[in-house]
This record gives sequence, structure tokens and C-alpha cells, in this order.
Amino acid sequence: MKLNELPKNPAGARDGKRVGRGIGSGHGKTSCRGQKGQKARSGGYHKVGFEGGQMPLQRRLPKRGFKNPFRKVYTLVNVQDLEIFDAGSRIGIEELKATGLVGRERDGVKLLAQGEITRAVTIEVDRASASAIEKVRAAGGEVIVKFVESEDSAQTAGE
Repeated sequence: MKLNELPKNPAGARDGKRVGRGIGSGHGKTSCRGQKGQKARSGGYHKVGFEGGQMPLQRRLPKRGFKNPFRKVYTLVNVQDLEIFDAGSRIGIEELKATGLVGRERDGVKLLAQGEITRAVTIEVDRASASAIEKVRAAGGEVIVKFVESEDSAQTAGE
């Protein structure tokens, strides 16, 4: 076997150009980095958002608002959505998920008073507005809640 008969070694194959291998290669001396400066040095480049010493954009803009990390996010269900259930049925979070009214539960389910209801149903939710409770009770149904919101102040369901 001669040197010119050796098969190519795919593991030893190099990608891209070989730099810094002499003047005859065309990529010698400065290794395609140009002359002196930050970009010619090893490890020399600026961080993301660097604007050459000018105050970066993210520091020039004012800070606004506040994100409350303890905020509760409820999945909303309206009274009119309960019309798909049969009269006299008991509705919980599982039934709401099965019908597609609730996708992701988040911090709970809240019943709101948009629309009308004509069927007497029993619904169990985490929160409900006072007007939603009135509408369900007017139709002959019942609302079981963990927390009730009245018009002027919030109060618990047991009171």
C-alpha cells in the first residue's frame, strides 16, 4: 500500500480553512483576523448589548410598572356557558374540563355573570361574583364557592 492509496479518514477531516500555517497558504501571519485590535485578540469581543461605551439601550429606557409574583390568575367561566349542561346536574372542575370550558385550571375557576341561564344547576367553583350567584339562584340552581365577591367588598361564603 502506498500513501496515495490510503482511504480518506472521515474522523480526521477538517471543516473550514486552516489558518496560521505560513505565508504561502494565504491565511498565515494574522490568520485572517486583520491587524491589531480587540477583534484580533483571543477571547476579545464585546458582550451582547455593548454599544462601544455608549449607554446601552436597556439602561437608557426607564423602568415601568410592577409584576406581582403572588397574583392569582383564575380561569373565567360565564353563566351563559352553563347552558350546555342538563338541568339538575352537578358541575365541578372536572366536568368543566371535560366539556372544554376550562383548559388549564391555573389558580382556580371563577364564575362571572355574563349572559343568562335558564336551567337549575349546581356548580362548584373557587370564586364567583355576587351577580353570578344571583343569576344561578334565580334559575333555581345553587353555587358552592370558596370565596364570594360582593359589589363593595369581598366576603367569605360562610358568612
